[in-house]
Amino acid sequence: MHISDGILPLSWCFVWYAVCIPFWILGIREIKKKSTKNPKYLPTLAMMGAAVFVISVWHIPVPVTGSCSHPVGTPMAAIVVGPFATVVISSIALFFQAFLGHGGITTLGANTLSMGIVGTFTGYGTYRAFKGSTPLWFAAGMAGFIGDMMTYVTSALELALGLNPHSVLLHWWLYFMGYGPTQIPIAVGEFAFTAGVVSYIAENRPDVLRGVVHG
Repeated sequence: MHISDGILPLSWCFVWYAVCIPFWILGIREIKKKSTKNPKYLPTLAMMGAAVFVISVWHIPVPVTGSCSHPVGTPMAAIVVGPFATVVISSIALFFQAFLGHGGITTLGANTLSMGIVGTFTGYGTYRAFKGSTPLWFAAGMAGFIGDMMTYVTSALELALGLNPHSVLLHWWLYFMGYGPTQIPIAVGEFAFTAGVVSYIAENRPDVLRGVVHG
């Protein structure tokens, strides 16, 4: 998912930045609103930001894409602190990771879109869809799995649009197949740790989930 500087044309880099702007604005508003209503929100947000940074910095290079595979952590964060706020903290994580050789500044918008927006909202939507009819651990685990995989579906699309505009569908598939061998087992792992973390919080600090997600 960490698409490096120099991989995408600058025109597409600007497009992905533009897509992210309204999500950043709404995320800042969500943070301000929830931190005003709930004094526990900002410490929890900081904890989730650190978790996303650590989880997503571990990576396996994928040579055919000029990118890498890794867990994302954003579905877990979205369940705990809310999806729009997760966009903000994932962008901050990606910004600092760019200085560690993971991703880039010109591609920050593209990487935020895949991990911070698509990974977040597909994961969070999956959690909400499963939450009423399945055990909490399963709903959270599926959120982690789907959000993880959709992050890489999106990264593959960004690469195909930027690098192969005349054969987008074919190369979208080829790039995603490049991610697949490493990403599927990672997504299974993301199912496990998302299920475990959310279940632990629900059992030991249910006030956090009530206050943050519903507050």
